[in-house]
Amino acid sequence: MTKTCSITLDRIRLEKEFDIHFPHLVRIAKQSENMEQFKNNLRLFVSSPRLLRLIDYDNTTVNELSTGDSLLIRTITYLWQFLNNRLPDDVSTDLLVDLYHQFDLAEHPKEMIPNRHQVKQQMNRWPSGLDKAIVDIREANKERIIHCLIHKIWHRPHASKYRFEADATPEEKYAQVKQWWNSSHFHLAMALKSPAELNTFMNHSLPEQTMQLLARAKKKQMPFFVTPYYLSLLNTGEEGYNDATIRSYVLYSEELVDTYGNIKAWEREDTVKSGEPNAAGWLLPDGHNIHRRYPEVAILIPDSMGRACGGLCASCQRMYDFQSRRLNFDFEALKPKENWEHKLRRLMQYFEYDTQLRDILITGGDALMSRNETLRKILEAVYRMALRKKKANEERPDGAKYAELQRVRLGTRLPVYLPLRITDELVAILKEFKEKAAGIGITQCYIQTHFQSPLEVTPEARQAIEALLSAGWTVTNQMVYTVAASRRGHAAALRRTLNSIGVVSYYTFSVKGFRENYAMFTPNARLLQAEKEEKVFGLIPRENRAELHNIIQTQRPLGKCLMRFLEEHKLLFAGTDRNVLNLPAIGKSMTFVTVGITAEGKRILKFEHDAGRKHSPIIDRMKEVYIVENKSTAAYLRQLKEMGENIDEYATIWHYSEGLTEPRFSLYEYPAYPFRTTAEMTNLKI
Repeated sequence: MTKTCSITLDRIRLEKEFDIHFPHLVRIAKQSENMEQFKNNLRLFVSSPRLLRLIDYDNTTVNELSTGDSLLIRTITYLWQFLNNRLPDDVSTDLLVDLYHQFDLAEHPKEMIPNRHQVKQQMNRWPSGLDKAIVDIREANKERIIHCLIHKIWHRPHASKYRFEADATPEEKYAQVKQWWNSSHFHLAMALKSPAELNTFMNHSLPEQTMQLLARAKKKQMPFFVTPYYLSLLNTGEEGYNDATIRSYVLYSEELVDTYGNIKAWEREDTVKSGEPNAAGWLLPDGHNIHRRYPEVAILIPDSMGRACGGLCASCQRMYDFQSRRLNFDFEALKPKENWEHKLRRLMQYFEYDTQLRDILITGGDALMSRNETLRKILEAVYRMALRKKKANEERPDGAKYAELQRVRLGTRLPVYLPLRITDELVAILKEFKEKAAGIGITQCYIQTHFQSPLEVTPEARQAIEALLSAGWTVTNQMVYTVAASRRGHAAALRRTLNSIGVVSYYTFSVKGFRENYAMFTPNARLLQAEKEEKVFGLIPRENRAELHNIIQTQRPLGKCLMRFLEEHKLLFAGTDRNVLNLPAIGKSMTFVTVGITAEGKRILKFEHDAGRKHSPIIDRMKEVYIVENKSTAAYLRQLKEMGENIDEYATIWHYSEGLTEPRFSLYEYPAYPFRTTAEMTNLKI
């Protein structure tokens, strides 16, 4: 059976393939009078740990963590039924295809030998937004969009800030819009908020099926928000570049639209009831301003425009909050109220009097959606809180001291969605904070952004990153491993492009597995395949890691310094990120084994938490963690084929059935304190 055709075979053809390639397996199944006998006989036949695990877990019931549902594992039962022509009709052939490959690997084990030349060729498939050909296409896009904006502005109410004089000539209107284009406020004010408007600005290039889907989304009051700048990155012509990765962030899937209104929070710890601990055991202030999973870090979501974004990402992990309208695009309603500063001081007390917190992630929404003055006040409140906590420690004995603030992060996608937001005034605010914060031990100031494709790295984005770096902040990237982003060479090309402008990779996230993300979900086996076969050419030799750490912290221009480092050490990119899945209430991990496959062909994974970091003590009370993946491996490969990929390049994906969380790059470790902190945990109730 060829690798290509295996994902589309019907049940009759699969029966023939099993008969031809695994006659001993078929004979054992037919000679076994019942399921238990088949499993006992099968144990004598196979020695593969992955197959023995499937046998051991068959007919056991586990609790699926993300849904809380009980799940009966029947993988080997289905195999026995199939080989005896008793398989129920509702069992997918995707299950059988996966099992076929597992037995094939057991009988014909293959050594995986990464191919550097091949990876370089795959990386070269993906141009960046800095390439001249791409820049030229986007200049043409910009011209088209500007003319659409002229028409839009002319028909807006005259009370609008952006309006033309009554006697303005076409040339004057064009010049005015071109000037406004350089303002982030203009792009937010002119953002596209309806499917019809989007199609007009995209030169009526959207298919009717897509328009009908977006119309359904609008009817369900699903938010829609695309800035003119980000829209200019999309390729509306039949030739040019493949923009599927960024297009999938703007255009919603059937599953997302169908489930919107009934989406549940994947991060169960984000569901907070007054006076009760969240799913991770942490007590939090009333409201939805602070989210927490770990002892050492908590998220702050301000009551400001930071509850909005520069666009709604279709794979957003906070889609539940947009659905509940805690996050939205009503900018006027999101302007800070007079009592916000009082509330902010109260929220800072949570960090100040907590024994373990030393890391604050200010996000949303998007941290940089807040106005400059609002962001300045938030950072000032953080500084004052950290200073008070530090002074209070002077009175505490060694071993009883509280953790002091060491890391401040701003979570933002605006360097991607709207790089024009990075102004001189914003950079001055960030620089002022960084300089005085260093004096009280806050040595790690990170901009945590989210580039998804090399195509998003434009001249404007590069300029924005250079400005942020000039403020003394480190810029790190989190990538979501969607189907489009998981194509061979794509993530590697993104890492290298980001390195060239001074951005360091931080996390590569597996998409959360609820149904709304079905179109986006990439099986975890593909993450492991990329780690072993592609990312291996970006692994920093142990003896050079301190050198790279020092370059990132001290040398500028960072992009050029990073590229020189890569060339000296013959690396394709700096693979400083970790592959992870966010486990509900537990945290990030990629340590798992496959224990079963559902009737739909989806793998059932048994996870362990990342032992390399501190966790909530609730970990000690949690039972074994099981997660069912969103789609089968075969279904994923069919998606790739529809995208034009040669799926023979992905043939080894079946090898990867267990993972181990990668070690953390030193840049992301907390500095050691010159004193001993208390082991006591506050704000905790198990």
